[in-house]
Amino acid sequence: MLSFLQGLAQPGGKMVLVVLDGLGGLPHPETGLTELEAARTPNLDRLACQGSCGLSVPVAWGVTPGSGPGHLGLFGYDPQRYVVGRGVLSALGVGVELASRDVAARANFATREGDRIVDRRAGRIPTEECRRLAALVEQRAGQVEDVQVRVYPEMQYRAVVVFRGPGLDPRVTDSDPQATGVPALEVQPRVPEAARMARVANQFLARAWQALEGERPANALLLRGFDRRPDMPQLGELFGLRAAAVAHYPMYRGLARLVGMESFEAGPSVAEAFDRALELWDGYDFLFVHVKGTDSAGEDGDWERKRRIIEEVDAQIPRLVERRPDVLVVTGDHSTPAALRSHSWHPVPLLLWGPRARRDSWVRKFGESDCARGSLGRIRSTDILPLMLAHAGRLAKFGA
Repeated sequence: MLSFLQGLAQPGGKMVLVVLDGLGGLPHPETGLTELEAARTPNLDRLACQGSCGLSVPVAWGVTPGSGPGHLGLFGYDPQRYVVGRGVLSALGVGVELASRDVAARANFATREGDRIVDRRAGRIPTEECRRLAALVEQRAGQVEDVQVRVYPEMQYRAVVVFRGPGLDPRVTDSDPQATGVPALEVQPRVPEAARMARVANQFLARAWQALEGERPANALLLRGFDRRPDMPQLGELFGLRAAAVAHYPMYRGLARLVGMESFEAGPSVAEAFDRALELWDGYDFLFVHVKGTDSAGEDGDWERKRRIIEEVDAQIPRLVERRPDVLVVTGDHSTPAALRSHSWHPVPLLLWGPRARRDSWVRKFGESDCARGSLGRIRSTDILPLMLAHAGRLAKFGA
């Protein structure tokens, strides 16, 4: 699909993509409304009836996506074809230049009692504490056999581990069980060629746990998403786009770098993300603005906090509309219902607004129920970028 669209690409107008991470939700048992439906969003509601609405499926029906696949779909890359380990995204996000044979893994500082993991996020320790612990682990476990191991703090409980040495194959399993009340897993090779990588990773983890023995709450380390940096087609080469990403969390800046966007850090507040985007407005054709708080609130089961963050985003939307982009899309990379405290497979609300958009005049609210009645229907997330390109006048006619 990307190569087909590349053949139609032409110069055009301004495109803006606002992603509320984990936007989709499930109804509250008392009100029957999702977090988005309960939020007071007069600005998004107005755009919903002036533009086109629908629901998007990030990967496939019934499939719960991670943040990587969820965003790659939004950028137009088929997440079933372009599979990228979480470690690579985190490494790029913190500015690590990965060599061709490097293997990167995402790390969580976690809490264990005995051999069981009781908190995969170690109480969301402060980033300053993550920096200290990353340095401690690297000091105690930074060399395994002839492999150099670097540990980079990311944010809060998140870190990146990069293995640099000969004969390392990333096709191994995770040590993170992605559940609590169970032991961490032993890293296993998925193919015979990855036996050395599994052995090195397990030796590193054993030493890391020893280094963290006296710490609390972060007394364990979990690894997942082992991978090398893949060769990805770039948005600039495909569509002639000067693209920029604004995100507080490093991993999302890493995702953007992977597909050829320039990445810029913003402060933690919603307003700061929009401030940064507006500062960059004149220099780029495509702006991607990422809001993380909705996903974090959903994972914490905090329905009310997720609703409030949606309202904070709504308050910023007029600042973008005033600049008259050719197309503005507001959506999520996946659903994270507070009721489930996790990512889910539910379709994601989608709003497309601009002067060329078909008006869904019957829509009254930007929410799951109204979006289900929108003119865009139910589409795969990979269809969103082509729609944005078309609405910005960036796709030529196909055929005679």
